[in-house]
Amino acid sequence: MTINSLTLGQTEWLDIVNPTENEIDQIIEKYGFHELDREAITEEYQLARVDTYDDYIFVVLHFPKYDTKSRRYLANEFNIFISRNYLINFRYYNTSSVDAIMDRYSDGKHGKDVINTGYMLYDLIDSMLDGTLKILNRFGKDLRSLEVDIFRNVGEKTISEIMIRKRNMIALKHMISPQIQVLKVLELRMNALFKDDEVEVYFENLEDKVQKIYSEIQLLQENIDSMEDTLKSIFDMQTNNTIKYLTFFSAFMLPLTLITSFFGMNIENVPFHDNMVYMSIVVTAIVMGVLVYVLKKWKKL
Repeated sequence: MTINSLTLGQTEWLDIVNPTENEIDQIIEKYGFHELDREAITEEYQLARVDTYDDYIFVVLHFPKYDTKSRRYLANEFNIFISRNYLINFRYYNTSSVDAIMDRYSDGKHGKDVINTGYMLYDLIDSMLDGTLKILNRFGKDLRSLEVDIFRNVGEKTISEIMIRKRNMIALKHMISPQIQVLKVLELRMNALFKDDEVEVYFENLEDKVQKIYSEIQLLQENIDSMEDTLKSIFDMQTNNTIKYLTFFSAFMLPLTLITSFFGMNIENVPFHDNMVYMSIVVTAIVMGVLVYVLKKWKKL
């Protein structure tokens, strides 16, 4: 476990990274947190939520973190306890954004005259949402590059790349979507907790930002769906071309197959040694092929 601590006057911020269950129990016991909150921290795949108690608020939020090995976006879960005197957050992935915020507060470069845990929580969430916007920006550039490759190289690799991005975009959508309502509830709870400090306007900004992120995710998902439809159309065109060539080949071979089958089974002395008969068969096959080609052009098939 790694604990990054920051104390400003009577305000304390503990950033706890990758704790064990015993270390979680020590924090829970020290600050008197509810046992249900302990379960939320230790159990995986918790939904985003806000729980309000008499003397503190418990918040669960998720932010994306890209895993280069699996090429997936993992949910970087933040379990946050906040009161007027302390801000305690648990997380399981290293995040440079949190370290940068704590360094800025330590150096006095936070730009605020009065510091409380409400402002700290705002900076924490705002920084993580900014990181999510950067992820979406890179994702959009990556999609534009992939869109060009669709017309240059259509194959199993292209299909795989589209499916990976579609899977990741769905994961981002499921991650961000619940937090729209959670941040609305959090704004009300923070306004009640910090009645005299006017932190409400800051959390209104977070609502706007998460809504912007969700709208961007929807646009990117529509783009991926459009690319998938384009790829399907390309495959349909390739299939149609294959059928077209097979049709030409069949039109040329069908007369030959019909004549040889009919005469071979019903006539004892087949006059295939006669040049006229031979040439007639070949000409018939060619004429059938030309007729199919002309019909194709006429019907614009």
